[in-house]
Amino acid sequence: MLRRAWLIIRLTLLFSLALVLLAPEWPAFGDPAFQFRAIVGQSHQFDFLAWTTRALLTKARALLSGTHTYLSEETQKEFVLTYLAQIGRARALEFEIEGIYADPTLSDPATVAADKQAEVDALRRELAWRQPLAEEIVQRQVAAALTDEGLGLSGLTWPPVLMTMSPVPTMLIVSPRDRIEQVDQAALVPGLSTETKEEMENAVFDRLDESALVVPIGGLGIYPAMIAETNNMQWLAQVTAHEWTHHWLSFRPLGVRYLETAELRVINETVASLVDREMGEKVMARSYPELLAPAITPLSPRPVEAADAPSFDFSAEMAETRNTVDRMLAAGEIEAAEAYMEQRRQVFVNNGYLLRKLNQAYFAFYGGYAAEPGGASGASPIGPMLREIREASPSLRAFLVSVGRIDSYEALVELYREVTGKDPAALSGS
Repeated sequence: MLRRAWLIIRLTLLFSLALVLLAPEWPAFGDPAFQFRAIVGQSHQFDFLAWTTRALLTKARALLSGTHTYLSEETQKEFVLTYLAQIGRARALEFEIEGIYADPTLSDPATVAADKQAEVDALRRELAWRQPLAEEIVQRQVAAALTDEGLGLSGLTWPPVLMTMSPVPTMLIVSPRDRIEQVDQAALVPGLSTETKEEMENAVFDRLDESALVVPIGGLGIYPAMIAETNNMQWLAQVTAHEWTHHWLSFRPLGVRYLETAELRVINETVASLVDREMGEKVMARSYPELLAPAITPLSPRPVEAADAPSFDFSAEMAETRNTVDRMLAAGEIEAAEAYMEQRRQVFVNNGYLLRKLNQAYFAFYGGYAAEPGGASGASPIGPMLREIREASPSLRAFLVSVGRIDSYEALVELYREVTGKDPAALSGS
């Protein structure tokens, strides 16, 4: 027995030594990246591999069926609009059902909601049948508009326009407290409670001394593109064009270097936003002219009551907030800047914009979309430069080809000088 015990001890010691010498280094538990992954947790991370596999299989089946080729343009249009109307009805019913379950006076909400739930279940079955064909039609409509702009070859766009509507992840955005910059992010499974989001944000603040915010997104530029479910045709066209732009840029220096610097991320997102507004209108004018409306900004908050909005300019107020925060952080006034952001958040809430948090992470994320003047991008000159470059470009294709070569902020400045003949030093976020 003693000999056997000694043998076990020796083997254990040898195995431990092998682990030390041969295995990769153990995680440094004090390392911020490791702590961030621990805060997110495996159960809260979005599974991109599983989602992409399912989406590609669905797209392959839709492509092989070729049903759209037997439908006239008018029939295709009616099919899509019926599909979107059914989405709108299903979402309205689901909202009503949530209200029933939230009503404390109801002792049996399941019975009260039974008829509505049955209608939702029937609609969702119908939508599952319609979705592949509806998406195939929308893809071709967006592709046709892109081809009209010279972004196709022999009538085909490259890469092909490919998207699917589904529940999209939310993103946990992280910024340092002493400056506004997106330094980390994590894709989270849809449907997390507000309490869980708050716990993650507070954990990042307490453990890592960084600012964090869980934000919704309208789409994601994986392939096929992931688009949030909507019943708004113009919004769907815009986001589809936005994510296709990211796909197109991924073959150019600008897209390849998306994550290298904060400035390159802003340039990428702003270029895609400029394209989506332009192409959204063109798709609508080409295929749904009777529904054409002013360009929609997918990520901009909307006031709860429209009557509260006319005297309150959200974009201008947010730009003023961002500029003030930048000045305070540059002066090292971190806690004062955070107190100021909370004060300003309450101003926005009082004017109908229900911002759960307004912090450095909020500006790090929303400030990346500078296609429109003002807003969370503040005084950044990136938006004005790109807007002027687009105005000076003879076509959308010429604009994309020129900005696709950008590989640094300095390259953008040089392109701006070359195209406009102006000095960017005088620009601000106006």
